[in-house]
Amino acid sequence: MKLILLTTLTMFAFASNSVLNRMAIDGGHIDPSSFAAFRIIAGVVALVLLLAMRHEKLPLWEKPRIVGALSLAAYMVGFSLAYASLDAGIGALILFGVVQMTLFTYGGLRGTTPTKRELVGASIAFVGLLIALWPNEDSAATLSGTVLMVVAGLGWAAYTLAGQGAKSPLASTAANFVLAMPLLLLLLIGQTLSMSVTGIALAVLAGAITSGMGYALWYSVLPKMNQSTAAIVQLSVPIIAIVAGAILLGEVISLSVIVAAGLVIGGIGFAVTKRSVQAGRT
Repeated sequence: MKLILLTTLTMFAFASNSVLNRMAIDGGHIDPSSFAAFRIIAGVVALVLLLAMRHEKLPLWEKPRIVGALSLAAYMVGFSLAYASLDAGIGALILFGVVQMTLFTYGGLRGTTPTKRELVGASIAFVGLLIALWPNEDSAATLSGTVLMVVAGLGWAAYTLAGQGAKSPLASTAANFVLAMPLLLLLLIGQTLSMSVTGIALAVLAGAITSGMGYALWYSVLPKMNQSTAAIVQLSVPIIAIVAGAILLGEVISLSVIVAAGLVIGGIGFAVTKRSVQAGRT
């Protein structure tokens, strides 16, 4: 039960990143580059301070840091810049679709092929996402936005894989943020910058809470689930983002979205309750 609650909280944190990003950039409060920069700086400050309060060391030179830092920087840059030209719904579909396919493929190559139940559950959930996020004339994906979000998806998949062996989730997340910060700022050089107090505040909230703390929580639950389950569970994030967008941003939830939400939740539930079903039969 504790794992389910922590995983749910993590997915809400991930969805909040999309909502905060849309709120800041679509609202004209800040440009994508500045949002990404303030987001990671806030994450670094919050995580390092928390680590200091707990008297834990910052493991900057451990082997997983290379993959963790590079993948985190790729994800944050791609995620923020993609939303400058990409509809939020299509972006979520591309992001988590790429994450799911990457994790499933990696698992297969490493000999942990998803079970039939997991594949069926993932398929049901993915159909739900297609129904909810199917593009229309007003939300057609641009090539540049699509490429950037694919980069973000590959980055997040790599970050997820790097975190599965983390001994100290908080320390590992803090180290990844510290090392990714100069990489991210370097990649954003030359971008057009514009910002307001509101935009900076939203970026700081996304960086310190929903990213920094959210990713640390994600690293803490990852070792307790396999790669296939990690991929499937993340499919709930776009649906959560849609609901949050309706509540916080006034977006309309159509019947197709309600149907899609049922398919996603049902698919995830079917895939991740395998052990419970088997236990009930013994």
